[in-house]
Amino acid sequence: MCGASRPGPDIEPLRQLESPALAIPRANIDTDQIVPARFLKKRRSENFGAYLFHDLRADPAFVLNQPVYKEARIVVAGRNFACGSSREHAVWALCDRGFRAAIAPSFSDIFTSNAMKNGFLPVVLPEPVVVQMLEALVKSPGTRLTVDLQAQSVAAPGGTYRFEIAPFPKKCLIEGLDEIGYTLGQIGQVAAFEAQYEK
Repeated sequence: MCGASRPGPDIEPLRQLESPALAIPRANIDTDQIVPARFLKKRRSENFGAYLFHDLRADPAFVLNQPVYKEARIVVAGRNFACGSSREHAVWALCDRGFRAAIAPSFSDIFTSNAMKNGFLPVVLPEPVVVQMLEALVKSPGTRLTVDLQAQSVAAPGGTYRFEIAPFPKKCLIEGLDEIGYTLGQIGQVAAFEAQYEK
C-alpha cells in the first residue's frame, strides 16, 4: 500500500523501484477508466485495487489480466494519463493494486497532486522516449524497468532517462511522508518558534 489515507501504516518510502512494467499504449486514459464512477461510494478501507481498470478488464486480452503483470508496480502509458474528473480514487486503485509509479509524456495536474499526496510517483518523460519504451514493452511483455527517485532516472531497454521532480514531494516520497506526517515532524521547531515568539 502506498497511500496513508487508508487505515494502516504510513506511506512506504520510495527510493528505487524495479519491477515489470505494465504498458498501456493509449493516450487520454481518464480516471473513469482507471476506476469507474459507480465504485466511488466505497469506503477508503476497502480494496480499491479490485476496481482498477474494472471495465477494461472485462476484455480477457486487456494487459492487466495477463499473469506476466502480476508483480508489476510501474505503469507506462500515453500522454495525458489520468485526465478527466479529479477523483482521488484513481490513485487509491493504483496504490491498492501495488503500483507505485507511472511513466507518461504528461499527466493531469489534479492527478499529479493526488498521486504525490498518496505516495505514488508520476514520472514525465519526453513523448518519443515513452513511445519507444511502450514499443519495447509491448514486444517483450514482462520487461523490467528501474525508477530511481533519488537519482531522478528511469532505466529502460533503450537507455537511462532523467526526469524532474520538485524537492518537497521528492523528500516526502523518499521518507514515506504525507503532508500531515511532514508537518508533525516539524513539531519541535514549531514549539521552539512559539516559545520564542511569546517572549
